[in-house]
Amino acid sequence: MALFRQLDEQVEQLLRLFNKDESWLIIINADPDALGSAQALRRIMARKVKAVGIGQINEIKRPDNLSMIRYLRIPTRKLIPNLAAQYDKFALVDSQPHHSPEFASYTFSIVIDHHPVVKENPVEAAFVDIRPKYGAVCTMMTEYLYNMKIRPGKLLATALLYGIRCDTRTFEREFIDADMSAFKYLNKFSDSKLLNRISRSEFHLDWMRYFSRAFYNLRRIGHGLYAHCGTVDNPDILVIVTDFFTRVHNVPWVVVSGVADDKLVCILRGDGLRRDMGKMAQNLMNGLGSAGGHKQAARAEVDLAALDGEDPEIFMLKRLGQGRKSTIHRL
Repeated sequence: MALFRQLDEQVEQLLRLFNKDESWLIIINADPDALGSAQALRRIMARKVKAVGIGQINEIKRPDNLSMIRYLRIPTRKLIPNLAAQYDKFALVDSQPHHSPEFASYTFSIVIDHHPVVKENPVEAAFVDIRPKYGAVCTMMTEYLYNMKIRPGKLLATALLYGIRCDTRTFEREFIDADMSAFKYLNKFSDSKLLNRISRSEFHLDWMRYFSRAFYNLRRIGHGLYAHCGTVDNPDILVIVTDFFTRVHNVPWVVVSGVADDKLVCILRGDGLRRDMGKMAQNLMNGLGSAGGHKQAARAEVDLAALDGEDPEIFMLKRLGQGRKSTIHRL
């Protein structure tokens, strides 16, 4: 039995896109899965194109992400017009074009992702590979490397392994056999010391104030929890706070919101049983902002200007409490 699925057709189609006269930029919304996937695609493109870079749309401040970039030598840079102007073609991994307004300026030739497909936002590109059942895009990229007979080096294997570990929450979230196979395969080539060093870099000391705000504002809405953190330095803080609250016993879903860069950002986490977080995120925004994700993890954003002056926390309480106003109470 083969270790991974055969991708002969996909590999051939992908390689046809590359020529040595063109420069490519891989665009990401940086997190461990996106960083590892981008590094793998960069490895595939090596010596097949004129140049290849990685550009992220978000500011990276999470310590584990910064450690990952530093120790695994991932050459990502903040995406600005001057950077994009240096490249001829664009690829997108671990996202789809409708996931962020910042992707709208680019025509993507490659889209590789594992988030659910939204019928209202079809993905158009010369090469599209979207597999919603996969726990991580890093798994998909490991399959491509294996099919191309590219053995991942120590740093790349560690990046891919950490991406799978984070997006599946060490296989606590939904995953398939391919995720487990990739994890086992990469473990042979990765560096466990580097992996531990990265995974232990989780918090900044000054982030503790956001936990304090979240506890103060914590509300029970039906069976779930909601907390508003106010203005935050970086939306990644909201992810860490949300993941913390998922450990509370008998709470099937958690939503944490905050304001960053003149946007209301909402992070959603769930057990994948009672409510679909991706659909919940879309219902919260109801076309007002961008939203997307999986059954267990999702994200939504809306410009503050679209709230017409309404307080962001009140806006969220109204949206979350629709049809269940009598069940909202502080803890």
